[in-house]
Amino acid sequence: MPPTYVDLTHTLDDNVQIYPGDPAFSCCPALTISKDGLNVQSISMGSHTGTHVDAPYHFFENGAHVDSIPLSAFVGNVVVVDVTSKLRKSLITWEDLAASSNLIRRKAALEHGVFVLLHTGWSRHWQSDAYFDHPFLSRDAAQRLIDLGVKLIGIDTLSPDETRVDGTTPDFGVHETVLGAGALLAENLTNLAALGSGDWLVTLAPLKLKGCDGSPVRAFASRTKADSECA
Repeated sequence: MPPTYVDLTHTLDDNVQIYPGDPAFSCCPALTISKDGLNVQSISMGSHTGTHVDAPYHFFENGAHVDSIPLSAFVGNVVVVDVTSKLRKSLITWEDLAASSNLIRRKAALEHGVFVLLHTGWSRHWQSDAYFDHPFLSRDAAQRLIDLGVKLIGIDTLSPDETRVDGTTPDFGVHETVLGAGALLAENLTNLAALGSGDWLVTLAPLKLKGCDGSPVRAFASRTKADSECA
């Protein structure tokens, strides 16, 4: 029987991939059973560590903070677009997504709306230098998805925009387009291949961090009721 739930989240550990310039991740014992009678960990990380969501405040001073966004925004029907043919540092254009436009439009009209998740297959490079050389989305394609009513765009890479490690600033056109429209982004997803068939509902629940621009999430997919009954 197909799985009812699929974990779309990378594990946070000492080797977690960090966007260039972001704070490092650490999770260290603060109290231990042997010394204190119980275990407590001290955690330090940036707001965009591991699998996470971006709120509009990430790029816009007057944008919504992650704690002020309704929980309903973090739950959506999903359309996974397979762009695994894309090579390193290549551009994902509207032509790569257009065949899914009718399905996206249909799911946008359903309860919970629609998330579009871009399956590049790049999560296989997680914890390696190759992960920085991921494909990335064009600004035009992002705008067309927003125009279709997409409320969140997710991707299994470090960013939907190009990532540079040479110190230069990339074009953040996708961030500006999506967050500027009041929609959301999800980055560093994994296991998207598992959502290749059937209907799924994806949940990306963030921590309720007051005044914050994003948050790590435990991202997971669950089969919709209709799809579960068919299975």
